[in-house]
Parts: sequence; C-alpha cells; structure tokens
Amino acid sequence: MKVAAVQFEIRDEETKEERIERMARLLSGLKGYDLILLPEIWATGYFSFERYTKEAEPLKGPFFQRMAQMAQQLSSVLFAGSFVEQEGKNYYNTSLLFDANGELLATYRKIHLFRYGSKEGELLTRGEEVKAVKTRVGCVGLSTCYDLRFPELYRQQVELGAELLLVTSAWPHQRLAHWQLFNAVRALENQCFLISCNCVGYTHNVLLGGHSQVVDPWGVVRAQAGEQETVLTAEIDLAEVKRVREHFPQLKHRVLRA
Repeated sequence: MKVAAVQFEIRDEETKEERIERMARLLSGLKGYDLILLPEIWATGYFSFERYTKEAEPLKGPFFQRMAQMAQQLSSVLFAGSFVEQEGKNYYNTSLLFDANGELLATYRKIHLFRYGSKEGELLTRGEEVKAVKTRVGCVGLSTCYDLRFPELYRQQVELGAELLLVTSAWPHQRLAHWQLFNAVRALENQCFLISCNCVGYTHNVLLGGHSQVVDPWGVVRAQAGEQETVLTAEIDLAEVKRVREHFPQLKHRVLRA
C-alpha cells in the first residue's frame, strides 16, 4: 500500500482560499497513492485563533466539498486533516475521512483540546466519540495532535479493530522530542502502523515541528520528513500487523485492574 503525508507550510499572509488551492496543487501530484494524510486545521492555521469562528463552516460546507472532490479525483482514501466546524452555537476541531470515490467515511471531533499556550480549549467544544473505521486500506483509528499524549484513546481504537493509526497535527517544534517519542510509542504499544502528518513554518511566532512519520508495529520509524514543506511517502503492508501480533502477542497478555 502506497501512503503519503502532505507536510504543509502554514503562511500567515495567505487566505483560507489560497491555502486550499495551494494544497490542491500539492495533492494533484499524488495520483496512485492508496492513502493520503493532511495536517490539522491547515486551511485556517491552528494558531490563528482570531480566525476560528470567522472561518468556521458547517460539516458539509466548501472545505468538505473541495476535499471530497480531491479524494475522488485522486481515487485515494483521504484523511483530509481538520477544520473548524460550526454546529449551532458550538465549534469543533473536526477531521474528515473520505473514501476513494469521494464519499465521507467518518468524521472525528478532537477529544483532547489543547490548553497550554492555546485558546483551542476556550473556543472549541471537545468531541466525545472514539473512531476506528473500516476502509478499503484497512481499519484506521483517527486522532488529532494533542490526542497523542493520551494512550487510552489509542487502546480503545485497537479494541475497535484499528490496525493503522492516523494522526493529523500542528505540533510545535518546541516539543519535538515529545512528538518523536509519542509517534513511536503509540505504534509500539498497540502493535499498529502509525502515520502522522504535521505542519511546518512559523505561524503567529510559533515554529511548527514537521517530522511527519510512518512508524511500523515494532515502533521503528520507516520514513520521516524534515522541517520543510514536503510530501512524505512510503509503502507499507498491513499484513505485518497480524504477523507482529501473532509473533509477540503482548495485547493478549494485558492484565486489567479495576
């Protein structure tokens, strides 16, 4: 299976529409990939909190329509990253997963909202539903950035059948060491592949960390981007998840305590 993560540079001077069209140009070169990932709130910019409510959309607004179109054009499963969704008086950090025909497979509203030097927790409402979704490329667990610090979320995804953990993110460079650690550990402890897609560039004086990754079920990094805008690509075989779990059945050895 051919996978790609579009490590996107956030440029404060761009409008939302300009970013979406620049992303579309990057995506246009990815025909033939089975699965493509995009970062967190990339069209607005995660740290552009002053733009959240102004640029929020209903679930099936223009952002949704453009990403569905791109998934269909590419014939790829597309984890389109997240956007600020408005539903009534509430706003959410919502990610979208499309099938290769452009049909919506799932949405995921970020459960763990970031509050350390961030207004996300003030402006947005947290999600409540853990998502593991069956797709043509396998069963995928959906998560967003700060979620990486909460291992119980990923264990729940595994219990729902996840073989491949997908992470959309806008993780700062300041805590890059944590990012590196969590990417590897979440894959290792759950014996899953993990693919993460992070942003790069300076936005609102915050340097984003990049280093999008593809990690195998042994916790070994198979591919990793640097700190510039790029498309990270790799080939993986999900059958390896079953082989690893059978060879070293740690998930069957868990002892649960009340």
